[in-house]
Amino acid sequence: MNLFVNQTITIYQLKVQGIQNSSVMQIGSAGMIRPVSNLYNTGGFTGEAPPLAAVPAVELPAPS
Repeated sequence: MNLFVNQTITIYQLKVQGIQNSSVMQIGSAGMIRPVSNLYNTGGFTGEAPPLAAVPAVELPAPS
């Protein structure tokens, strides 16, 4: 069975508080949303990353 949905959606203002790495924001209709997460080692790394060197702190001026 094929179901076709035609919609007209008007959004005057959309406020999003936060989006995470695996968030899905849906407006309207969707048949099925299948979550997918893929992790690839494209650099061919075989061990842990070396530790980071110390980064000096940067002093910011006081807000005015």
